[in-house]
Amino acid sequence: MVKLTIDNIPVEVPENTTILDAARMNGVDIPSLCYLKDINEIAACRVCIVEVEGVDQLVSSCNNHVKEGMVIHTNSPKVREARKVNVELILSQHNVNCAACIRGGNCTLQKIANDLGIIDVPYKKIIPNRLWSHRAILKRDASKCIKCMRCVQICDKVQTLGVWDIEGTGARTTVDISHNRRIMDSDCALCGQCVTHCPVGALYVRDDTDEFFNALADSEKVVVAQVAPAVRNAWGEAFGLKPEEATAGRIVAALKRIGVDYVFDTDFSADLTIMEEGNELLERLGKGENYPMFTSCCPGWVRFMKSQYPDMVDCLSTSKSPQQMFGAVIKTHYAKLMGIDPKKIYLVSIMPCMAKKKEATLPTMNDAETGRDVDLVLTTREFIRVVKEEHIVVDKLKELPFDDPIGVSTGAGVIFGTTGGVMEAALRTASAVVEGHNPEPDAFKSIRGCEGIREAEFKIGNTVLNVAAASGLGNARKLIEDVRSGRKHYDFVEIMACPGGCSGGGGQPIKDGSELAYERSKALYNIDKTAHIRFSHENPLIKKLYDDFLDKPLSPIAEKLLHTDHNGWDMPLASELFEKE
Repeated sequence: MVKLTIDNIPVEVPENTTILDAARMNGVDIPSLCYLKDINEIAACRVCIVEVEGVDQLVSSCNNHVKEGMVIHTNSPKVREARKVNVELILSQHNVNCAACIRGGNCTLQKIANDLGIIDVPYKKIIPNRLWSHRAILKRDASKCIKCMRCVQICDKVQTLGVWDIEGTGARTTVDISHNRRIMDSDCALCGQCVTHCPVGALYVRDDTDEFFNALADSEKVVVAQVAPAVRNAWGEAFGLKPEEATAGRIVAALKRIGVDYVFDTDFSADLTIMEEGNELLERLGKGENYPMFTSCCPGWVRFMKSQYPDMVDCLSTSKSPQQMFGAVIKTHYAKLMGIDPKKIYLVSIMPCMAKKKEATLPTMNDAETGRDVDLVLTTREFIRVVKEEHIVVDKLKELPFDDPIGVSTGAGVIFGTTGGVMEAALRTASAVVEGHNPEPDAFKSIRGCEGIREAEFKIGNTVLNVAAASGLGNARKLIEDVRSGRKHYDFVEIMACPGGCSGGGGQPIKDGSELAYERSKALYNIDKTAHIRFSHENPLIKKLYDDFLDKPLSPIAEKLLHTDHNGWDMPLASELFEKE
């Protein structure tokens, strides 16, 4: 332990603790802008500087460690003056247009500048500008980039894709797509982790809310919305609601108030996904083909697999994601049940993910033969903006149920929103199919956890299954390399592109400096624990769907509507191009 003094407070912390961590551990707030613990500790912004007695120069607190007897001042006159100058210099190259910024009111730079009392910038404004594809789902505004390098480090160290890099020197230094590529030509997975870790509005997701409002205004369209499980455990954060207050019923009520005709739960199609994927796993086990089988409900992960390991694409489950399964059945069977012309249905997905926007446009996702199976995808953040734009007071909303005839879902469908949830739900049903009776609902809970890679061994019937779940693409790469080298053997693997799964998705609410995926996941497990039905195969509406329309899992009609060909579209194979160079 090391004894020191911070702002006249005697403290004791473990050796090798940074000054920044030591201060925060003892209730002293040192502002920081570029810092991400264990990921970006390069002191690029110089906002976290402090004064150390006996040291002539101010030192950055994020990457300097405590020493015995240190006396530190975190907000002395010298520190305040230098910190203010540093922020003013950052603002001199930043497009300060907060009222029309996607991060207005939720911007770390804005808060720090306000806290420092900066009301004017005394330096000449030099605002960089770069062209960006208007078609791109991932957007970058160069005029707002503060060169903190967070996006570079997240993509390099956590997701291992290296999409971003530094370009230029001196005052011309900026961040851009690596290897002189365009974003449209890169191997970006569209996970959105660069967006959620950008402290300002330099990176954001294409806004499609105008398309949503246009659809609502079109009297020829029947607007149908589906809501993903991970949305319900996060949307309330923007309104100050507690998890138990941010209910699915209030989401339904808000969408109905906005003008949506029907609101359904994506948990229903998550149950449907389990029926197909669980039976697909059993079929592959019987044939001994394409091992291990990887889940395919995360489009960011599918993009990663296609660009980084194209020779393993056939190991992906052919089952569509719940979003796309829902689109296929709502525009076929359920359109008939509701007496609606499927060509008039305009299906909007509320998702925690930005990669879902791309997934909905793939040429292999139009099996209902009425155009796209899913017409529009809004992220959780976009949904929040729509609710605010409509001036809805959410805590006064009276809860409404999801609409019939798709108003029933299960706890198994709910946990799709967290890492390991798809695996657990699939094993519950696979075990029931093989053994003829349900296992204990929590029999497979050992696959849960916040570790990047979790492994487990389960016996189903006479078969011992080696399974793994990974979240974050860096962990996915490590797992795949272990499989390819023969160091590991698995039968079934779940991968989620975002750390923590959909709960930490790139379309979720942003709270800078906080990683909330695992806290949000707790709410989903609580819903599962108290659910009336906890097995996908016991969902009565799923049973009825098979009886009346799909026949059985993996039937010809199920294969047509609920499965896909992952080789039916292309990803820029950047890794191969670099090898050729």
